Amino acid sequence: MAILPRHNPTFRPLHHARLSHHNSLPARIYCSTTTTPAKPSRDQIIKRPTIVPAALVQTAATVSTRPVLNDPSLQSTWSHRVWVASGCTTVLISLSKSLTTAVDSHIWIEPILAGFIGYVLADLGSGIYHWGIDNYGDSETPFFGKQIEAFQGHHKWPWTITRRQFANNLHALARAVTFTVLPLDLICNDNAVLHGFVGVCSGCIMFSQQFHAWAHCTKSKLPAAVVALQDAGILVSRSQHAAHHRSPYNNNYCIVSGVWNEILDNSKFFEAMEMILFFKLGVRPRSWTEPNSDWTEETESASLISEL
Repeated sequence: MAILPRHNPTFRPLHHARLSHHNSLPARIYCSTTTTPAKPSRDQIIKRPTIVPAALVQTAATVSTRPVLNDPSLQSTWSHRVWVASGCTTVLISLSKSLTTAVDSHIWIEPILAGFIGYVLADLGSGIYHWGIDNYGDSETPFFGKQIEAFQGHHKWPWTITRRQFANNLHALARAVTFTVLPLDLICNDNAVLHGFVGVCSGCIMFSQQFHAWAHCTKSKLPAAVVALQDAGILVSRSQHAAHHRSPYNNNYCIVSGVWNEILDNSKFFEAMEMILFFKLGVRPRSWTEPNSDWTEETESASLISEL
C-alpha cells in the first residue's frame, strides 16, 4: 500500500505557515488498493431491518390508535347487521339447495365430501388471507385498508376482538360472501355438490372472525359447545392461536380449524412466499422487523389504566 501526502510541510512559504496556524487542513490520504465489500448472505438480508427504507416497512403505529372503554368503533350498526343477515341468507340458500337436490337425486356422499373439502379449504384460505393483511399494506391500502388496520392493531390490543359486537366483527366478510355466493345461488339450481362446497366454505369463511374471537376468550366465558369443538380440533383452539401472538409472530395464521397451521409452518410456506415477494418487489413483510412496541401486547387492564 502506497501512502502519498498531499502537502510537504518542509517547504512552505512564511506567510503560508502563519495562515496555517488558524486554518490547518487535514491531509488527504490516497491508497493504491481498494477493498470490495463481501456479498451479504440470505440470512443477513433478512436480519438487518435497520438498513431498510422506512417506506418499505409496514408498522401498526401509523394505522392503529389505542382502543378505549366502550369504543363506538367496536359496536354494531344497522348496516353491519344487514350485511351479516344477507351473508347468512346466501349461505343458507346454498346449503338448502344442496340438501334438497341431494334428497331428490339420492346422492349423499358427494355433497358431504364437497362440504368437507370446503371446510378444509376455508381454513387454508383464512391463513393465507390473515398472513397477507398481517404483513403487508396499511390503512390507506385500497379495498383492504380497514381490515389491515384492524388486524395489524390486533397484535397490540388482541383483547379488543372479544369486545367487538357480533355484527361488527363479521360484517366485512359477510359483505364479501354476499357478493360472491348470491350469483351462484341464482345461476346454479340442481348441483348438490357445488352448493355443498360453496355453502360450507363460504359459511366457515364468514364466521372465521367469530372463531377467531372465541380463540381469545377465556374458557370460563365460552359456551360449553364451543369449548368442546375447540378441544376436538373442529374450531381453532385457544392454545394454538395463542402461539400466533408470541414472538416471532410469523406462524399459526389459520383461524377456522387450525388444521393447516402445522403443515404451513413446518413446510416454511409463508417464509418462501415472503422471500419471493421481497426479491421480486423489494417489500419486506412486517414479521421481519424486530419485535417492538407495535408487536408487544398491551393487556386490557393496562389500556384501561392509561385512560385514567
